[in-house]
Amino acid sequence: MNNINYSFKKYVYPERWVSYWHQIDEVLKLTPKNLLIIGSGDAMVGEVLKKYIKQVKTFDIESELEPNIIGSVDDIALPNNSFDVVLCCEVLEHLPFEKFEKCLKEIKRIAKKDVVLSLPHFGPPIKFSFKIPFIKEIKIAFKVPYFIKHKPNEHCWEIGKRGYSSRKIRQVIKKYFRIKKEFIPFENQYHHFYVLEKNV
Repeated sequence: MNNINYSFKKYVYPERWVSYWHQIDEVLKLTPKNLLIIGSGDAMVGEVLKKYIKQVKTFDIESELEPNIIGSVDDIALPNNSFDVVLCCEVLEHLPFEKFEKCLKEIKRIAKKDVVLSLPHFGPPIKFSFKIPFIKEIKIAFKVPYFIKHKPNEHCWEIGKRGYSSRKIRQVIKKYFRIKKEFIPFENQYHHFYVLEKNV
């Protein structure tokens, strides 16, 4: 297997494709005229969204990813209400949890109305899927509580680890946003999605 193919499969594994689909789907449901993507990643989501949204800009701290805007999410050098929608997926866990609230405050400031956010959610999942002809597939999934202490790696924290319960994260988010929708994709139990609307 060549290095390019290996790198692709290592980063863009099937479950991540599912998350990409949900990122795109949730953003398009909000029908923005312009969009800011915080965290350039491999740019696949952005390239798809550019086909449907008039203006798509990227924001990242890593200059080698060639974002439109370089900076840190805890101090975004953009005016208030700059974008109809902000998409921020699998980014905030890379900063210390002490900065989580400040990051949300900055995202709220630059978003006109809506935000699509996802965060990693640790926990062993149990999943059931049942399908018979002529009946819609039944899918059930839930996480087994397993509150181990987080060992810092590329992530500074994760939902589901000790001290970072779903309830705690939700309480922080609600200081700045109304949670319009919250879900964990059946196929990717590691990514926890929130569709948010700015509090007045």
